[in-house]
Amino acid sequence: MANPKIAFIGAGSTVFMKNIVGDILQRRALSGTHIALMDINPTRLEESEIVVGKIISTLGVGATVSTTTDQRKALEGADFVVVAFQIGGYEPSTVIDFEVPKKFGLRQTIADTLGVGGIMRGIRTVPHLWKICEDMLELCPQAIMLQYVNPMAINTWAIAEKYPQIRQVGLCHSVQGTAWELARDLDIPYETLRYKAAGINHMSFFLTFEQRQQDGSYKSLYPDLLKGYREGRIPKPSHWNPRCPNKVRYEMMTRLGYFVTESSEHFAEYVPYFIKEGREDLIEKYGIPLDEYPKRCIEQIERWSKQAEQYRNTDTIKVEESHEYASSIVNSVWTGEPSVIYGNIRNNGCITSLPANCAAEVPCLVDSMGIQPTYIGELPPQLAALMRTNINVQELTVRALMTENREHIYHAAMMDPHTAAELDLDQIWTLVDDLLAAHGDMLPEWARGSRQQRVA
Repeated sequence: MANPKIAFIGAGSTVFMKNIVGDILQRRALSGTHIALMDINPTRLEESEIVVGKIISTLGVGATVSTTTDQRKALEGADFVVVAFQIGGYEPSTVIDFEVPKKFGLRQTIADTLGVGGIMRGIRTVPHLWKICEDMLELCPQAIMLQYVNPMAINTWAIAEKYPQIRQVGLCHSVQGTAWELARDLDIPYETLRYKAAGINHMSFFLTFEQRQQDGSYKSLYPDLLKGYREGRIPKPSHWNPRCPNKVRYEMMTRLGYFVTESSEHFAEYVPYFIKEGREDLIEKYGIPLDEYPKRCIEQIERWSKQAEQYRNTDTIKVEESHEYASSIVNSVWTGEPSVIYGNIRNNGCITSLPANCAAEVPCLVDSMGIQPTYIGELPPQLAALMRTNINVQELTVRALMTENREHIYHAAMMDPHTAAELDLDQIWTLVDDLLAAHGDMLPEWARGSRQQRVA
């Protein structure tokens, strides 16, 4: 069997790329993979090449690596395309997405999935994803895109809408990461868990969450989670983020009856209940880390500058298994060995209580036929209702992109639960004006400038 070619678009995300490559090359059938790294930043590209070369050396495998700043060259003949880039980067775009809304009293935690920050990121990101799709159709039409870029749901929806022939899946680690975290909260082995989750990215819920018993039966863990939360024993301090005690989604579990698979710092800004002007008591009670994403970006930049120098000066690199699904997908498609992952795909009736064309996150079987989503059926009505409040924003953002209609950007912001709970209509429209003007050339031409600028 020939060896696969995997193109990394945005390979300058070196730590993420390192985890994916390490996972892939530890699989025997994939040890001869060709890794084609592409990034527009020559320095980060060189650093990534050094890391991959030392992973190959450490593992003693026959993989090969190439680098290029030319996207088309990386994609030519690829079997899999891993996408992990950020248009506009931390500076200027992430800073803009936080600082401009703050002037209106609108505070955010992550701002990469929903809200005005998620909308702007979608408008910046989707046009380049579409360009990758165009190149793939010409250069590697049968390749599978493994899409790791936020806003995940908006991106997946927009790709399926314009390029339905592209084989794609949006990938996140929130389902498996949350299951691991809940096992830690309950002091039980992760390996004894059985669960099923479904919904939309960053708003999937565990429909079942169980533990295998000694007699082979399964016991629901929801009573234990509820009891532990009400008695104050859980959640334990967050393993993922010490600044966030993870109370938001435990509280939502007591109200909805199900546990959401995305972190509390994310979820707090997807709903109108937790971040409110003048309600610092809520911020303190639930430990909501405002401005969390900029803090992470600064920390990651500082950490990487030290780590990059260490990688340059070492002969080997420690390779550990990550929680990402990419290697499972590549292995299953390439060898036919089946696996199950949680993926974001076009709904197409998998979840009957959500729109058919939205991006749904469901269990998927992966084998030599590709990625095959699982039928879920109807969700509990309270979960579907909450998801639709987010889907409204996603749909209008995708509609703005598909029709190049700026008005729909404003409509999307109007429908956002957190934004609408904090700002009036004039504030929302002026905020969108200011964000569009501030992002400038990072946006497609049709979306640039404020309304006043375009009239002038």
